[in-house]
Amino acid sequence: MNLNLQLNQGTRIRLLLLFLLFSLVTGAFAQTNVTGTVVDTKGVTIPGVTVTVKGTAKAASTNIDGKFSIAAKAGDVLVFTGVGYTTKDVTVTSAKEYKITMAEANTALGEVVVVGYGTTTRETLSSAITTIKPGDLNKGAISDVGQALQGKVAGLNITASGDPNKPAAVIMRGASTVNSPGAPFYVIDGIPGADIAAIAPADIASIDVLKDAAATAIYGNRAASGVIMVTTKRGKKGASQVTYSGYFGAEKVSNTLDLMNADQLRSFISANSAAFSPNDDKGANTDWMKAIERSTAYSHNHNISLSGGTDHSTYSASLNYFKKQGILSESSLERVIGRLNLEQYALNDNLKFSLNVSNSSSNSINEPLQNIVLLQAAKHSPVSPVYNADGSYFENLNNTGYFNPLAIVGNSQDETKYNVLLGSFNTQVKLPFNFTYNVNLSYQRTTSNHGEYYGSYFSKYPTSNFYNNPDPGIGIAHTLIGSLFGSNGSALRYNLENTTKTLETFLAWNKKLGDHSFEAVLGYSYQDNTIGDGFQASSTNFPTDYTGFSNLTLGNPYAISSYRINLGNDLTYSKYLMISDFARLNYNYKDKYLVQGSIRRDGSSIFGANNHWGYFPSVGLAWRVTQEDFMKNQALFSDLKVRASYGETGNSAGIGAYTGQLFYVAAGTYYNNGVQTAAYAPYQGSNPDLKWEKTATKNIGVDFSVLNNKLSGSIDVYDKNTTGMLFRYSVSAALVPGGSIVANGGSINNKGIELTLSASPVNGKNFNWSSNVSLAYNKNKITSLRSPYANGDSVRYSDPEGAGQTNATLQLLKVGYPLGQFFTLKYAGKDASGNSQFYKRDGSTTTAPGIGTDYFYLGNAQPSVIMGWNNTFRYKNFDLNVFLRGTFGNKIFNATRADLSNTAGAATSNILNSAANDKISDTRNSYYSDRYIENGSYVRLDNATLGYNFKNPFKNVSNIRIYTSGNNLATITGYKGIDPEINQGGVAPGIDYNNFYPKTRTFLFGVNVSF
Repeated sequence: MNLNLQLNQGTRIRLLLLFLLFSLVTGAFAQTNVTGTVVDTKGVTIPGVTVTVKGTAKAASTNIDGKFSIAAKAGDVLVFTGVGYTTKDVTVTSAKEYKITMAEANTALGEVVVVGYGTTTRETLSSAITTIKPGDLNKGAISDVGQALQGKVAGLNITASGDPNKPAAVIMRGASTVNSPGAPFYVIDGIPGADIAAIAPADIASIDVLKDAAATAIYGNRAASGVIMVTTKRGKKGASQVTYSGYFGAEKVSNTLDLMNADQLRSFISANSAAFSPNDDKGANTDWMKAIERSTAYSHNHNISLSGGTDHSTYSASLNYFKKQGILSESSLERVIGRLNLEQYALNDNLKFSLNVSNSSSNSINEPLQNIVLLQAAKHSPVSPVYNADGSYFENLNNTGYFNPLAIVGNSQDETKYNVLLGSFNTQVKLPFNFTYNVNLSYQRTTSNHGEYYGSYFSKYPTSNFYNNPDPGIGIAHTLIGSLFGSNGSALRYNLENTTKTLETFLAWNKKLGDHSFEAVLGYSYQDNTIGDGFQASSTNFPTDYTGFSNLTLGNPYAISSYRINLGNDLTYSKYLMISDFARLNYNYKDKYLVQGSIRRDGSSIFGANNHWGYFPSVGLAWRVTQEDFMKNQALFSDLKVRASYGETGNSAGIGAYTGQLFYVAAGTYYNNGVQTAAYAPYQGSNPDLKWEKTATKNIGVDFSVLNNKLSGSIDVYDKNTTGMLFRYSVSAALVPGGSIVANGGSINNKGIELTLSASPVNGKNFNWSSNVSLAYNKNKITSLRSPYANGDSVRYSDPEGAGQTNATLQLLKVGYPLGQFFTLKYAGKDASGNSQFYKRDGSTTTAPGIGTDYFYLGNAQPSVIMGWNNTFRYKNFDLNVFLRGTFGNKIFNATRADLSNTAGAATSNILNSAANDKISDTRNSYYSDRYIENGSYVRLDNATLGYNFKNPFKNVSNIRIYTSGNNLATITGYKGIDPEINQGGVAPGIDYNNFYPKTRTFLFGVNVSF
């Protein structure tokens, strides 16, 4: 039976519309809101998890209670992703409510690590690199990135004083040279050699510390002391985010010298049948150290940032204001830092432009003649007043080298305005065949505008005994500076500018072929450096002190026949070029066997004509043991990797652009036909063979994670050897013009072990505890001091020049001993008359030891072990962080205690209470000896911070965190000085030298707000 249906056009249209309506209705009923809750393996809800429908643009996120809601239909796949958790896919069924459990991921392995000219993940590293996130940095009124890293990185020895204008000394894996302080090389957002003062700590997104040569050799000639990569915060695609962070702090001196007060000193003088001069004793009881200090120093910091982005661009901008008073009365630091980062994508995101600009402008008010003021305040007699009855400063200039420290400060100025402009423009192009091409242009300009003024008051000081008080070092001694003060006021002003222009271009290749992965980088670097471009001038004989250093033209220096205008050092200005080629290749087989090799060829105009170029290779190997089949069924190790590396790096710091060349300088005048003519003389001889210091490092390391990532860490063992150290030698002028030449000579070795542990002992629903420990052991030894110009094996240095101790040095560069080896007299107690005696080299005792001849090896200034221990506790919305750090095994030469034990001078200068049992007749009790060498070990409760988080407290406010923090809360030490954290930088570590800027204890209150 046939059935024929014939439909007209109108009927067909109506049926089609009915079908479409039915499809829309059924589709609407099929696509429903799927809701649920996301929890971790302990059942704790997880906020901020992103939920997407696979293959679509639909997305949602979990709220503070871990709940989500998203439109989806049966058969759709929901993808759950969250920071710190393994991504999970869930297929939608007929159920409407879901409970999703997400497992914690081993985030450490997937963590992105910044390396030279690229990034990688921690699981594919074959070198020793430590990554520090912003939350791990030290808290407090910190102006310097070095202080923010103290105790956080194994092998990084950082020491800081209380001076707001002095950066921390940073030494990585022991001193690598005697030539310079040996600070690490900083790279900020890919800009090599960037000034760390350009970055506010609040703007840091991560810090990657490259320690072994496999990681650092890509930076060649400047990487011998390690490389610190700083990455600043970037914008992210999405809505704009605004954050504010700020704090207010107050600090007080944490410890003081135990000096005698007036009553104690009077008793001591009386007991020793002595008397004060009536010119000194005015019946006062003055605490001179307190007199030069603020009772409380205040600081505050404010940082506001804005970030966001679209599908093809991101932006981030911030403004930071920081002001900190120093505890010394005139010192302070005020700084403003602005930063802008823009990223723009084009051509289907195959082309990226990046612009980074930051500017730091600081104003440092320094304590004038700071080291002299500290020395004078410590030794000034408490029986003398600060002021006379008429309000003028009290002085007794009959005492040699004795000046009122408040008068020095009150009649002088010392100010430095320092500006750092840092800019870079980067272009990255994705090319066919997995190639990427990068061009980076950067510019850095640092400007230092410095001024000093010494008022007409200084004219009353005798120029014959006004000495400076310099920090210790090789060839450094006290010198007369009275001529600096001129007559009727003296001013000095300089404005110097350093610029660095850098072009770096490199081609990167990334390719995976089955089980084989390759990453390669081939690049070129060109850097143009100009140092000390500017001027300096001085003047004297001013009509009034009110002009300060602001108007040199008001002076009349030509009326003072003996005065010479200070136009600066002959070697202030210099210009040099550095050109480099570099390459790196990484090979990865099955994420199991890792190989990395790099080489850099560096050329510099600094070095001799025969050695402009240097080569710095490295190789690193790693084996991820847990990827082997025989490890698949074990449950102990989540990750286990063994690493080994070797590399060579260089050092050119501490020398100038013309160090390898014959150089002439001004050398006074001579009379020529009755006319006084300028004279010139050679300053140094040329050395065409001058070349880089070279440091070769071997490193073996193990990275591990056990107990389901509850405990993870790394162990590294290294052997670092520096050869061809740069050093200035004094030789006969008959052999070398000027009698001075810089040459390569000697070697130094560092061996050490580093251990880092991270643990999560407790991880509950409402309470968790995480702990991180870093330990580092290092042994330093000078292995040679030979060079073409010197064959000796020792150099005595560090000369505080205490009373009656001319040429009495404290330290020795000696083959077989460490840098900072103490070499001095050995104390043998008192003789029958109560006089100090010392051991002679033959073992007998004497009260008149020979300087240099009766010296002994008496301890090492460098610590054997450095420790940092950080603990974070969280209970609901509360968090508590407690951080301890310490050093062990080092000695400190307390030259301050020695000089303040000079009982023979107690009638005119103050002494410490510890010297009370010595007699005034004992004229050698303050002689530098092991009596004043002390154990420098300490453990410090460095910081404790308690905070509370208000989540979504107001509309448009996502989080408010308030906190209170304390720094330098307690120190356990046997050291008798102000503080055991004595400078470890430079060639003369571990000396308390009458110049220690007081450490403070700080308490602050802060708030962080996210919009």
